[in-house]
Amino acid sequence: MAVEVADAPEAKRYEARVDGASAVAGFAQYIRTDELVAFVHTEVAPEYEGKGVGSALVRSSLDEARSAGLRVLATCPFYAGWISRHPEYRDLAYQSQSKVSD
Repeated sequence: MAVEVADAPEAKRYEARVDGASAVAGFAQYIRTDELVAFVHTEVAPEYEGKGVGSALVRSSLDEARSAGLRVLATCPFYAGWISRHPEYRDLAYQSQSKVSD
């Protein structure tokens, strides 16, 4: 099974298709700024759950974020969990530079 992932900026999401099908097998919704991409929601069609579609979405989108020099804010639990299990992507994590003092 071949999973192809492409950015669909007009929809503000990455889309995964399986074996060249036109139907979307899964997607990862994002909010992007000049410095940051926040992944807010990921969905995989039930027939593709557990078959690597979600992982392909995360890996591909994080690789693109790295190439673009963007930090990543993983508000989506799937993204956050995936990154925690793949330490080679932890360097992309957004860290707030704000300081709060009394």
